[in-house]
Amino acid sequence: MPKRTLLAAAAVLATPLPAFAHLNPAEHGSFLAGVSHPLTGLDHNVVMLLVGVWAATFRGSARFVIPAAFVGMMLVGFGLAMAGVTLPFVEPAILASVVAVGLLVALAVRVPALAAAAIVGVFAIFHGHAHGSELGAAVALSYAGGFALATAALHGAGLWLGSAAVRHAQPIAIRAAGLAGAAAGLMLFAA
Repeated sequence: MPKRTLLAAAAVLATPLPAFAHLNPAEHGSFLAGVSHPLTGLDHNVVMLLVGVWAATFRGSARFVIPAAFVGMMLVGFGLAMAGVTLPFVEPAILASVVAVGLLVALAVRVPALAAAAIVGVFAIFHGHAHGSELGAAVALSYAGGFALATAALHGAGLWLGSAAVRHAQPIAIRAAGLAGAAAGLMLFAA
């Protein structure tokens, strides 16, 4: 690649641009604002994909119970925020979830399915609380439906990717995904 192209790309990447992390409910509707919320944050994206990947390493219904526990407890966290309940350390807990779930996947940690559901469920409360804290002008029920659907889709994508790795006997791919996720979480802590 020519040197001028690299310099031009670096200049574009270094240019400060306004950040629009989430869709405006007034312009796009509460449901789409909810859908966009987990899709526009690296921390949310990574942990939700990794929950699906980790679930893929379990057998039977646990593969679906673990992601469902995340979605359900995320809605509980959202409800807590809507009720005005404050939680300490919401953002650090979200970042810790990225690192922790990444390490659980990278180290191929085996726990009973209910323990795995409880682990991701505790972290999900903080993710849901963050969604609720950033409700803004959105209608709560539509917004919650949107972010729950987007979260389930991210879990499904992780489950699909993890299942493909399991099916093709590629445990190193699963471990690498976990390691990359944990590293991303550590980078977000440092940012």
